[in-house]
Amino acid sequence: MKCPFCNHDDTPVLDTRLSEEGDAIRRRRRCANCDKRFTTYERIELTMPVIVKKNGSRSEFDPSKLRASLMLALRKRPVSAEAVDAAIQSIQEKLLSSGAREVVSGQVGELVMRELKRLDKIAYIRFASVYKSFEDVTEFQDAIAEVGQERKAAAKKRND
Repeated sequence: MKCPFCNHDDTPVLDTRLSEEGDAIRRRRRCANCDKRFTTYERIELTMPVIVKKNGSRSEFDPSKLRASLMLALRKRPVSAEAVDAAIQSIQEKLLSSGAREVVSGQVGELVMRELKRLDKIAYIRFASVYKSFEDVTEFQDAIAEVGQERKAAAKKRND
């Protein structure tokens, strides 16, 4: 680590502590050349993959857009803010654990649909109707039937 005052390379660490929030390591250093002291922080840097849109353009992952999409689908539905936060966290973890530097927007949409299906079936249908661009009533009926079959299978499994 170079000294921010004189740019000297030799800056030994005097003290190392965990930050108050517990999310960083705080190091006190002293420059061997100018004898000035300074603090550095070491933090984990996680980089979310870049989102590749349908038109080929790329944009940074924005959790606020993810939240807005979920909240729009969940509007006036009985789902807690904690459940929405957990869903967002789950999607982010899946994107990070994929290890990919770029992810097509369709993959994010599929992750959102999976979380919505788990959280609220009505919100899932709302999101799917826009995401999959339903053209007619039959596509709605198919999506509703799919959710109904899953619900029946889950109920049967509980009863067995």
